[in-house]
Amino acid sequence: MIHWNSFGEFLAMGGYGFYVWGSFGVTALIMLIEPIAVARNRKTTIARLKRQLRAENRNTAE
Repeated sequence: MIHWNSFGEFLAMGGYGFYVWGSFGVTALIMLIEPIAVARNRKTTIARLKRQLRAENRNTAE
């Protein structure tokens, strides 16, 4: 079992604190950005498909 004597030691993680907390930070950032990116791409794709469908309907009507 790992035991730290102070909060500073906990943050230092035995000298690996930068790697550990950096990894957590990057993971948290990706977990925040990913749903936003997916929603944006979905919205863009739906708009593009609607434009394509309207164009195809115009071409078949002619």
